[in-house]
Amino acid sequence: MRLPFFYGWIIVIVTFVTMAIGVNARTSFSLFFPPIVDEFGWERGVTAGAFSFGFLVSGAVSPLIGRMMDRFGPRAVMELGVALMAGGLLLAPLTTRPWHLYLTIGVMVGSGSVCLGYSGQSLFLPNWFNRRRGLAMGLAFAGVGIGSITLLPWAQHMIEQTGWRTACTAIGIVVLAVLAPINLLLRKRPEDIGLRPDGDAAPSASAKPISYIVDHDWAGIDWTLGRAVRTARFWWLALGYFCGLYIWYAVQVHQTKYLLDIGFSPSVAVWALGAVSLLGIPGQIVLGHLSDRLGREWIWTASCMGFVICFAALIALAQSPSLMLVYVMVLAQGVLGYGLTSILGAVVVEIFQGKHYGSIFGSVMLAALAGGAAGPWLTGFLHDLSGNYTIAFAIGIAVSGLSAFAIWMASPRKIRAVAGQLHRTRDRASAPSVPSKVMK
Repeated sequence: MRLPFFYGWIIVIVTFVTMAIGVNARTSFSLFFPPIVDEFGWERGVTAGAFSFGFLVSGAVSPLIGRMMDRFGPRAVMELGVALMAGGLLLAPLTTRPWHLYLTIGVMVGSGSVCLGYSGQSLFLPNWFNRRRGLAMGLAFAGVGIGSITLLPWAQHMIEQTGWRTACTAIGIVVLAVLAPINLLLRKRPEDIGLRPDGDAAPSASAKPISYIVDHDWAGIDWTLGRAVRTARFWWLALGYFCGLYIWYAVQVHQTKYLLDIGFSPSVAVWALGAVSLLGIPGQIVLGHLSDRLGREWIWTASCMGFVICFAALIALAQSPSLMLVYVMVLAQGVLGYGLTSILGAVVVEIFQGKHYGSIFGSVMLAALAGGAAGPWLTGFLHDLSGNYTIAFAIGIAVSGLSAFAIWMASPRKIRAVAGQLHRTRDRASAPSVPSKVMK
């Protein structure tokens, strides 16, 4: 059946809804945390450790999810994620011991979140678009922001009215009832249903097909994970992604407590965290679109610059705790910083596109998730050593710069051009070819 629009936008809508529910279902643990501690009287570190343990589990299974995507496609991976996450949320209310929480929220929800979150979606969504890849991913990932201002307040209201167990069960039912059926609509690539990326028509025999490839020697290689890890580009990507999630979670985890420590009211601290997610919605969409015009490196750099401004504002707030600096911090983090997510998959696929892309991207995300775990821990450790966040936030500025530098060194623009830079590809096509250098 022919649709009046490109089927890729169905993929975007499904991803949008999946991200809105799946990512925020995991984040809802922060809402369950206070009533669980109050009910059982467990130490905060033991209770919060379930979420941290889930982060480690998600990092460990990320390469496996990539291989599953390569072999079975997105429907199998997403439905597995739905089953794991819904199962964990439905079983968590039966908790009576800490290990129950580690098994349900940690292992099951943590593993499911890899499938349903940024990692899983980035394994197939880039296949559906070339010219509008950044825009499509920005639109799809904006679902996280929409979910944070709809699902989480609803969950908090339910916790206050009926308790955390009922709220946890309700979210589990939503995950199962909504995400299980809609993810049956997914396909791995447009060619699987007789389409082409962006919905373009097949080129005629007389027309020369558009090529986004800049380095034909590199793009012609059948990239396996083994070949990829022997290249410098893979390790620059791993470093850039490690640093990217390091700065993201270093801010996200410590921002609220820091604002409270320097004298802001709880309402301001909570507003700042919510406003960042809200501003991230247009930020992801606009920066994703701009990446299709300017190139992925420029947008990654702009996002890192957003975190530089954010860290600098946080440092300045200790000396001058003004609402104006809070606004600057929130704007820089939301509008610019969150733009990283709109090109997470695009950067890697433009370097290592091929049938083994899932395994390669999953391994890069292993480094990214390690950064996401290291950022909050090291930031807290440095605070405990020095008694303040100044050193930790200064390191965050340096790590932001290192992330941008690493992506420029990986240089996806030298392998495949974005739509807005195709004129440069045509200029290079007339120049002599220079063989790519692959690290042995």
